[in-house]
Amino acid sequence: MRAVSSRDDADSPKEACGVFGVYAPGLPVAHLTYLGLYALQHRGQESAGMAVSDGDTVFVDKDMGLVSNVFNERRLAALPGNLAIGHTRYSTTGSSTWRNAQPVFRSVGEHQVALGHNGNLVNTEALAAEAGMLPGTVSSDSDLVAELLEHELQERAADLPAALMTVLPRLEGAFSLVLLDGQRVIGVRDPNGFRPLCLGKLETGWVLASETPALDVVGAHMVRELDPGEMVIIDADGVRSMRPFPEARIDPRLCLFEFVYFARPDTRLYGQNMHVARQRMGEMLAEQAPVEADLVIPVPEGGIPGAQGFARASGIPYGDGLVRNRYIGRTFIAPTQELRRNGVRMKLNPLRENIAGNRLVVVEDSIVRGTTLRETLRMLWEAGAAEIHLRIMSPPYRWPCFYGMDTGDRSELLAANLEIEEIRDYLGVNSLAYLTIDRLLDATGAVNAGFCTACLTNDYPVEVPVNLRKDVLEKNEMPASDLERLVLDPN
Repeated sequence: MRAVSSRDDADSPKEACGVFGVYAPGLPVAHLTYLGLYALQHRGQESAGMAVSDGDTVFVDKDMGLVSNVFNERRLAALPGNLAIGHTRYSTTGSSTWRNAQPVFRSVGEHQVALGHNGNLVNTEALAAEAGMLPGTVSSDSDLVAELLEHELQERAADLPAALMTVLPRLEGAFSLVLLDGQRVIGVRDPNGFRPLCLGKLETGWVLASETPALDVVGAHMVRELDPGEMVIIDADGVRSMRPFPEARIDPRLCLFEFVYFARPDTRLYGQNMHVARQRMGEMLAEQAPVEADLVIPVPEGGIPGAQGFARASGIPYGDGLVRNRYIGRTFIAPTQELRRNGVRMKLNPLRENIAGNRLVVVEDSIVRGTTLRETLRMLWEAGAAEIHLRIMSPPYRWPCFYGMDTGDRSELLAANLEIEEIRDYLGVNSLAYLTIDRLLDATGAVNAGFCTACLTNDYPVEVPVNLRKDVLEKNEMPASDLERLVLDPN
């Protein structure tokens, strides 16, 4: 059920989604949700939606596109209520269509339920088969959860919290959920806490969000992160916590790439600021892989804090070498290699005055496929760089993610198929160094915290079924014809 989308910025891993929820009687909850989703736009750009309840009816509005394109004052005015949830989507399972935009909605007798999901289940097919669903009838793992809840509400006449207590222990994989019915907003985090979810307090209500900046933008005070395996219920009586999962399943494993790439620089996770942690990654790179150079430059935006840290630790001046066009959309479909190169140039343009004749340290957060980065480095050479030394703020990315990060299969991952020296040659740089895993973990500043490092180490905390692993993990090498094409004819 995995869908891999073509992107012009395919060198970076893609997140699954951003979720938001608010319980605030008397406040314009649709407008608050709009602001919260706007702050989470980086987590998903394919579709946006929200569900709002006035106590009697749940109103759902969603569409393809960015938050600012989907919603306007007229559409928000048509969403009255006291509680709401919202969602920004990037597809990792299910196709990129309106049908799979969220929140997902179900009406079961007197129950109206809406759900938003960040993450990826690994037992979707097994659960669908157990429930007697025909192949193809469930469009995504989020849709499956809604189906299971609908069945539970029908069969047992339970309320939403009771239905969740039955359904949630059956789910395996990554899931940070926000849900609502007519009376309450609910937040859930899977037993591993793969994806973030935090709780904030308004003067007259409560907020749930994937990241802390979404709390800031609506004026909410950060209370805490939800614990792995926790469910919080927010209603007229306040906030209460429940634990749907057996203790044996609780094993905190926040995705390490939240620190490297996904989360906004102003987000706090495990009590740490992302910008500061990324600067530490750059400092540790400078200690691990020093080099003589004239200027440290980032690949914007992800490499900026790492480059700042590298410059500070090395004493090499920091400067800008690439200017980013902030108004280019994410999708650029081009039929020829020359037009694909132009697509890279639409997003980044070299600042020749800072490049020509200089030995450059170029800092980037990660390499997945390497295609866009190769074109970026080519531009630096064309602008007159004397030397290019590439430094990466994370270890080699060698294994696919099954928990909500879209990287394609293993044959598409550059470091899964080439040794570091071969990657250096393919990218055309004088030297290449990746931050080691131990230094990356130290750089987070999160002492004794649990992380998922599966994409870097092949250590998968939750077993991945064979039907998902086949043709991905069993491919220890790229097919010979593809590898030859990559090395000998990379264009």
